[in-house]
Amino acid sequence: VDETARAQQAYGEVMELAIALGGTITGEHGVGRLKKGWLPDYLGPDVLELNHRIKNALDPDGIFNPGAVLEHDPDRHR
Repeated sequence: VDETARAQQAYGEVMELAIALGGTITGEHGVGRLKKGWLPDYLGPDVLELNHRIKNALDPDGIFNPGAVLEHDPDRHR
């Protein structure tokens, strides 16, 4: 396994451990593209849905920083 793959695996393990221990996956820079894969586990389904609803209410056309954290889903309930 190359060094990049090993580093990505280690990073994933750190994120999963932080969530399992009740910690956070964010710091001073927020979630963003790098950490968004762990957002569902970190927030849980109810809070994630709330985030999607807020995003769709404020950005119905999906033009505010598209794909950075939440994917645009025009069919999601508003």
